[in-house]
Amino acid sequence: MKPYSDTGAVRLGAGGGFWGDALDPAVEVLEKGQVDYLCFDFLAELTMALLQRQRQKNPALGYIPDAVAAMKALMPGARERGTRLVSNGGGVNPKSGAQRIVEEARVLGLKGTRVALVEGDDLLARLDELMAAGIPLVNMETGDSDFARVRDRVVAANVYTDASGIVESLSAGADVVLTGRVSDNALYVGPIMHHFGWRHDAAHADRIAAAITLGHIAECASACTGGMSSRFAEMPHMGRVGFPIVDFHADGTADLSKVAGSGGRLDAHTVKEHLVYEIADPRRYIMPDGIADFTTLALTETGPDRVRVSGVRGLPQPDTLKLVIGYQDGWIGESMAFFPWPHAYQRALKAQQTMLERFERMGLAADQIHFDFVGLNVLHGPAAPLPDDERLAECNEIGLRCAVRTRSAEEAEKVRRAGSHLWIMGPGGTSFGTPMKPRPVVSLWPTLIPRDLVRQTIEIMEA
Repeated sequence: MKPYSDTGAVRLGAGGGFWGDALDPAVEVLEKGQVDYLCFDFLAELTMALLQRQRQKNPALGYIPDAVAAMKALMPGARERGTRLVSNGGGVNPKSGAQRIVEEARVLGLKGTRVALVEGDDLLARLDELMAAGIPLVNMETGDSDFARVRDRVVAANVYTDASGIVESLSAGADVVLTGRVSDNALYVGPIMHHFGWRHDAAHADRIAAAITLGHIAECASACTGGMSSRFAEMPHMGRVGFPIVDFHADGTADLSKVAGSGGRLDAHTVKEHLVYEIADPRRYIMPDGIADFTTLALTETGPDRVRVSGVRGLPQPDTLKLVIGYQDGWIGESMAFFPWPHAYQRALKAQQTMLERFERMGLAADQIHFDFVGLNVLHGPAAPLPDDERLAECNEIGLRCAVRTRSAEEAEKVRRAGSHLWIMGPGGTSFGTPMKPRPVVSLWPTLIPRDLVRQTIEIMEA
């Protein structure tokens, strides 16, 4: 029995914040959180290009395997509790992912389970059509308008779509919804709009903006319950952290909480930390479903691990949608070695010189050569001040990472070979891991296209 059915509120739980996130907190939310919806965000911008490469090798792949595994684990309990599961784990091949989920539902004996497939975000096959129509496809980050120069290297093109397909799927009675590249917060906006019967119009702009805001806060799961927090040292039992739960009300206010007794902490500070995560202008957080103004809201701690969000204002949907295009952009060759005390830093410097000499001898054609001294400047690069000579001499161990960007796999392979040459040409006492294989670079070309060029479709599959 849902505890908020008599109030008209809808209760949503976060099931995951990225591909590879823990499943046990989602199970905890399902079993103890009494949620109407459990929402899973599996995608990042680069993920789409990586999945597209998988699909090119095997047409049956391209979805997030974790999405299928999560649905398999949770569908029995979700049916028992009346909880509906919403995920963007379809990646670039939501149809195959949805078919796999239906197969798992059949094996589990969950006859009648309705799995909704939402498509329409994949525009890879339509790029030439867009170019022929005169859509400029200007790179949002660099201003580069010469998209034609990378066209023949494109491996993925996915547009961030709104919650319309999710709303339609839920209205059609879906128990599980699997999408491609909807916006992260659309996973929450869709169930909220469906529950209250809202439409994308000016009359609902503020309340949809509130749904976008709550979706943004909850979409990365434990990131608002202590994960990545500046107060991480204070957070209790993060190894069994609780994922957030959202009670969203018809007036656009919402209460954030987590399962009692779960790890981590949810307070105004942890919510603020994620509220400003990965945003640009806080007054105009532009999403496919609308534009939210984060400067209008109020956060109120109403109890232990409970925060009320109110006062969100916003604007209707923008006229354009973000299209992220991934294209092949060379290769990376990489090596790693570790050097012991005494004189660890001097050994690493000598190894760096040796590798540069090997590159010259091997005729390496490189666009960029980069070295990191592990333990000294990997995270902050040149902004990290080196210790003085006395402290450097006391270093117990130092690692040397070399990363080289090349135009071909053959050139990148030279980096691996030069790294292995240090096994004997390098300083005594050096420790090595397994040589790293060259890997392709996928760069992103984000651009804007008119909204009316994109149409979502849904298909209901039944077990």
